[in-house]
Amino acid sequence: MLQCLSGSSCLRVIDGYKSTWYFVVLVLVYVLYLIFGTLVFSAVELPYEEQLREELRTVKQQFLNDNECMSEEKLEEFLTRALEASNYGVSVLNNATDNWNWDFTSSLFFASTVLTTTGYGHAAPLSDGGKAFCIIYSVVGIPFTLLFLTAVVQRIMEFSTRRPVEYLHRRWGMSKPLLAALHASLLAIITFSCFFLIPAIIFSVLEEDWNFLESFYFCFVSLSTIGLGDYVPGEGYHQRFRELYKLGITLYLILGLIAMLVVLETFCELQQLKKLRKIFYLRKEKTEDQLNIVDHDHLSFASVSDRAASFREDKTDMFPGDIVSASPTTTSNGPMDR
Repeated sequence: MLQCLSGSSCLRVIDGYKSTWYFVVLVLVYVLYLIFGTLVFSAVELPYEEQLREELRTVKQQFLNDNECMSEEKLEEFLTRALEASNYGVSVLNNATDNWNWDFTSSLFFASTVLTTTGYGHAAPLSDGGKAFCIIYSVVGIPFTLLFLTAVVQRIMEFSTRRPVEYLHRRWGMSKPLLAALHASLLAIITFSCFFLIPAIIFSVLEEDWNFLESFYFCFVSLSTIGLGDYVPGEGYHQRFRELYKLGITLYLILGLIAMLVVLETFCELQQLKKLRKIFYLRKEKTEDQLNIVDHDHLSFASVSDRAASFREDKTDMFPGDIVSASPTTTSNGPMDR
């Protein structure tokens, strides 16, 4: 008996905090996924890092051996200064002097990466005034960009998702959740082709040092706003039509980000995903006003019931014969008389 009571109480506790338990499981799975990625990246990339470090040490030592008049301290000082300049997008190489980071198209490209939070990191403000303006510009511009993207995506969703699904539902009579899932899959395939596969092919042709995998990697990192900055188009030496190329990349990033948000919003509106999300949400508790209304309705109903019962009892006490005679009785002939 006690075991049954304890077991039922445990089940009630678990059922009452079901969303909390689901949330705890979600957090644990996310942490495990994070650790899994950490282990894989470390296992894959650490040998390449060690190999690159060894190659750099060898090249440096060979340079010092060939140039005995230069001390290691002087070389370290020069390399440190060169790397600091490289972090700001300025190269000491002779064949990189034609590329400017702050002409109009390059500044436009930088502004778009700031507002979309992509942030490749290939260029950064050099002056204190530029850094201060970047902070103010981002504080105002990032929320404004979110507002702009939200408005654009909602308008596109009306014509690209909601109306087509509603039309096909009325025309074919198919289940709306099934139609929405098929439409979302088709939209994802089209977006993947137009903003990942085709641009990756174009970048692999225009960028001399990029293969298809590196180009596809750049497209994914950019449109997912990861923006690692290890691959930035238009930064090659003697890039032809560099200004026009930078402008085209800026438009591609903005349009691609909008397309990605449309696809994500389309999937978020699927009934299956809505049910999945609700598993991890907290249950909405009734407000104090709602509870007062419910209690008031309950008390009103109870008072009406009590009054009706009291009226029946008073009537029974005052006219017992009428109540008895009014009840249906069965005669010997079969039909009911009053």
